[in-house]
Amino acid sequence: MTVSANPPATSESAPTVQRSPEHERALRALLWRDRLTSLWMPLIVLLVAYVPYLPLIEFVPDSASWAQPFMQGLALVLLVAFGGILAWRLAVPRERVLRALRHDARELMEEMERIHKRLPGKIAPEATARLDEQQLRLEEAFLSADAARIEKETKTYDAVATQTLGVFRKQTAWDLFSGFGKALAVAFVVRIFIIEPYKIPSGSMFPTLEIGDQVFINKFIYGVRLPLTNTVPFQIVRAPARGDVIVFNNPMQTDLDFIKRVVGVPGDKVELIDGVVHINGEAQGRTLVKEDLVVFNKHDSIGWFPEHRRLYEENLSGHKHAVLQDAPTARSEHEGPYVVPPGEVFVMGDNRENSSDSRYGLGTGGGVAFVPYGFIKGKAMVIWLSLGYGGWFSGLFDGTGLRTDRLFLPVR
Repeated sequence: MTVSANPPATSESAPTVQRSPEHERALRALLWRDRLTSLWMPLIVLLVAYVPYLPLIEFVPDSASWAQPFMQGLALVLLVAFGGILAWRLAVPRERVLRALRHDARELMEEMERIHKRLPGKIAPEATARLDEQQLRLEEAFLSADAARIEKETKTYDAVATQTLGVFRKQTAWDLFSGFGKALAVAFVVRIFIIEPYKIPSGSMFPTLEIGDQVFINKFIYGVRLPLTNTVPFQIVRAPARGDVIVFNNPMQTDLDFIKRVVGVPGDKVELIDGVVHINGEAQGRTLVKEDLVVFNKHDSIGWFPEHRRLYEENLSGHKHAVLQDAPTARSEHEGPYVVPPGEVFVMGDNRENSSDSRYGLGTGGGVAFVPYGFIKGKAMVIWLSLGYGGWFSGLFDGTGLRTDRLFLPVR
């Protein structure tokens, strides 16, 4: 392999390592090999696929019929890939050692590149030339797959970097801190204003959402919410609509977050007559789907236990979704009317007779309670993880397992 170890003296803003085309190709192939066999790669691929999936199922609901099976298949393939990579790592210890050495060496090279970019024209050409020469030796050690040689050349490269750029390396601590701060700020903005996970704690939303489901909520669709003031200065996409499943900070018990379905919007008069919802005097049709649906609830003292419910499909102003009722006749013959004030919504759980919702003071039992817009955190979009009754490994965890059938399920 022919490599020029003495590049022209220059004060450019980055190292000027001169490599032959063959050397470049071999290094690139090795880098991609390390990337594709990283245990992080399956997760990264899944997260990348999630980016278009979320808006697709949110704004083109019919696409879920093919997009959800695709995501489930992709997740299965990636899970198998993760298992294969892990097994290969365990079976070939030498590969683990080489990967770790290459990783440490690349981090050192990246540090040198950051210093050059941060201080253009301030680093002596001789220092850059010495680093370039040693980097070439280190890269050749990569290609030799000799662990001892890689370790030796990395130590030499580190020593040269300290000798030539020692004063500048001390300043990189701030770079590390500022980089961490930027990542933390991005994560904060995403969680507060864009998307947030929420775990389903109870059976009040059976059968739409089950205990152990974990959903992503869309935090910007209704507008930017200011958490400390519980206000929404302006809407972004639209106001909450009938049929939306929302996560909100309970205005009656502000230390709790609830998840319920919006049934009434400002100005609506909501009544339940023998279990049938009436909006402004108009019955919202529902159809019996199954007379005996078994759902599994959970209690801390007894674990999982079955409950028998009647399953209906309700059409709430054109939004079709499932609801449950305990018996052929509703527990209460008549509930309401409830008139929804401006800027607030009336919410109920889909497990209609087992839900602490607006009819019952949102858990306080103190009469009707509405949810102001400013308390709404966002709209539930999709189940990204489900650790509920049954599923994979449930025999090892008292009935709780990974429910792959519920992964990527849109919340309707």
